[in-house]
Amino acid sequence: MATAGSLGLPFADPALEARIRSRLAEMEDALSASIQSEAAFVNEAARHLLRAGGKRFRPLLLLLAAEFGDPDAPGVLPAALVVELTHLATLYHDDVMDEADLRRGAKSANARWDNSIAILTGDFLFAHASRLVAGLGPDAVRIIAETFAELVTGQTRETVGAGPDDDPIAHHLRVLDEKTAALIDTCARYAGMFSGAREEETAALRRYGRAVGMAFQISDDIIDISSTDSGKTPGTDLREGVRTLPVLYTLADPAADPRLRELVSGPITSEELLHEAVELLTCSPGMARARKTLADYADAATAELDLLPESSSRDAMSSLVRYVIARTR
Repeated sequence: MATAGSLGLPFADPALEARIRSRLAEMEDALSASIQSEAAFVNEAARHLLRAGGKRFRPLLLLLAAEFGDPDAPGVLPAALVVELTHLATLYHDDVMDEADLRRGAKSANARWDNSIAILTGDFLFAHASRLVAGLGPDAVRIIAETFAELVTGQTRETVGAGPDDDPIAHHLRVLDEKTAALIDTCARYAGMFSGAREEETAALRRYGRAVGMAFQISDDIIDISSTDSGKTPGTDLREGVRTLPVLYTLADPAADPRLRELVSGPITSEELLHEAVELLTCSPGMARARKTLADYADAATAELDLLPESSSRDAMSSLVRYVIARTR
């Protein structure tokens, strides 16, 4: 089977693969061309993350979902540009919020320049996304505005943290839903809208997108601890005291290993202690429960695909679900 880009997504249908690859290449060219400024420095900062690459997960999903209607309809490619520009803009802002030094293996914009440049560059990309979406009509503008509100709410919710009366696990899952799943839902919604898919198909695609978005972020939580070949140093979130889903399940379990609970209760500065925490957490009930939650969202996504007509695109979207699970192993 052939694969699409860095996702490693298998295609059983060579014609579909060729069509998606061609559309992704077209989108990549349009993405670069759409970011233009008279100021050379602005162009350099805006293209910083473009040059670093990325999975293009959101436009890939949108283009696959558009196969349930007319994938060559005029609004499909601009919609893919809108969601990817929106996503890229959030990455600039996220790196400032997280005080990150690296993004996609390269220096983050805030580390290369400073926080002000990173924030302004994110704003610049949002402006270009707004310019593009304006040409797609008032419904598209309203949808991306509502999505942006969810993204900001999720980031704010994460920054403020769970309140004393909040369930930390439910809080974390809601953050993932708002920060990530909301935009992937919009990818599926735009795909259905602009390809002319039937209403019931668009609804199923949206529910699929929401579930896949949750699964993708939960898999990131697991990869932080268990993966040795993801390009990410195991335990990065543990080192920074970020409470991912396996950690939250561990802290919520009174029967969990007391030593592990002690280790993951805050940032870990010692490499020796970090190694111990990763070893204990990898085989813990908290990790098993996180994997079960991941599987539940993957099953929910698959159930939505079962409501759609059989097609090569549906098969590829099913492979996407399997990929999200496989990347945690």
